[in-house]
Amino acid sequence: MAQSYDIIIIGSGPGGYVTAIRAAQLGLKTAIVEREHLGGICLNWGCIPTKALLRSAEILDHANHAKSFGLTLNGSMTADVKDVVARSRGVSARLNGGVGFLMKKNKIDVIWGEAKLTKPGEIVVGPMTKPVVQPQNPVPKGVLGEGTYTAKHIIVATGARPRALPGIEPDGKLIWTYFEAMKPDFMPKSMVVMGSGAIGIEFASFYRSMGVDVTVVELMANIMPVEDVEISTFARKQLEKRGLKIITEAKVSKVEKGADSITAHIETKDGKTQTITADRLISAVGVQGNIENLGLEALGVKTDRGCIVIDGYGKTNVPGLYAIGDVAGPPMLAHKAEHEGVICVEKIAGVPGVHPMDKAKIPGCTYCNPQVASVGLTEAKAKAEGRDIRVGRYSFAANGKAIALGEDQGMVKTIFDRKTGELIGAHMVGAEVTELIQGFVIAMNLETTEEELMHTIFPHPTLSEMMKESVLDAYGKVLNA
Repeated sequence: MAQSYDIIIIGSGPGGYVTAIRAAQLGLKTAIVEREHLGGICLNWGCIPTKALLRSAEILDHANHAKSFGLTLNGSMTADVKDVVARSRGVSARLNGGVGFLMKKNKIDVIWGEAKLTKPGEIVVGPMTKPVVQPQNPVPKGVLGEGTYTAKHIIVATGARPRALPGIEPDGKLIWTYFEAMKPDFMPKSMVVMGSGAIGIEFASFYRSMGVDVTVVELMANIMPVEDVEISTFARKQLEKRGLKIITEAKVSKVEKGADSITAHIETKDGKTQTITADRLISAVGVQGNIENLGLEALGVKTDRGCIVIDGYGKTNVPGLYAIGDVAGPPMLAHKAEHEGVICVEKIAGVPGVHPMDKAKIPGCTYCNPQVASVGLTEAKAKAEGRDIRVGRYSFAANGKAIALGEDQGMVKTIFDRKTGELIGAHMVGAEVTELIQGFVIAMNLETTEEELMHTIFPHPTLSEMMKESVLDAYGKVLNA
């Protein structure tokens, strides 16, 4: 007989494993199916290991500017690419083991293999397509693997993978995705990065800090196109000061491969063309949902542009089937997947007061140098919606803590509804803004007005003081500028 559960989750990324934990906390018999690594792309190949790489780059940047802090290094500071990568992989391995511990702690069954939906409430788990199961390979005796399993509710959390452009498909050698870019066995001298979203610009920033000659090619008019134009323009200037070459309103139309290099043919909006020869090219033109080979078509599951269509609670059009995270569409962010999963499972369990996902309050963070973070409407989107707005700005150059840190290049921008005082958008560029943005996220969730923010006491000296000053500026009351 098929083993039966209350909930089966397909995929153990941040959305999947957090959803499983919450389901277990609610008393539901829970299993999670994984074909490769506990923790998914985020923990093993995305969010976490990239931040470890960027931390190494940050320390190297500081060391290279030691004299500006009154310090002299005895000897040169060099980066050993193998050690940098090894540290990054070690960070992921440590957290991967932590997810396994959490599964055991919460009595969640882990089923190793490739899951396919066969009918409502049933999956068949086949052999792994990528046999790298933990704790060992093959699946140890007594550990759940291939077979048929049933559940009252099945949640698809299979994540996404890099999108490839026809004719410029990654080959793992000369054309990289984030997989190869994260664990190089040598440091290229030159590189083209195709795409300036979070993935592309973070790798461009990392490799530039490592001394690589980097050119970024972006189809849109601004880098990091989802960000407020004023913020992305500021970030571009700072990145260019660091030596990045950035070409916007352009596309890589063709790539010619040499023995150990590529030549990228770049077409600009005005019809001009140029070629750039570099050691490697990183393809960072977005990601697409992993919806293939799941049996969705046979069940009649509705999809749109490569993602599963859901409502605000994760429900698909098929009763008992749900989807969360990247496979359920943008924004494709780990924290969105986690929260979406909690909403989904709490709704299933009948927890009172569960609210649907509000995508307007999902923060976005890009960990390049300088960092970029935002939540809510950009100035352009607010105006496009016909909102009458107030906009406040405050510069890092006027903040004592930023100057003391040697990080005086940045800006905090806030957008308010003029009539109600509602905070409808916040945008930042500069040091540690990925940590600061949560203050504005909380304020938006609490429906905080400008008056309440103005009456909040921020500690001094801190970078967070700029948040209040930006609010004050929107209302003509700025104090330290």
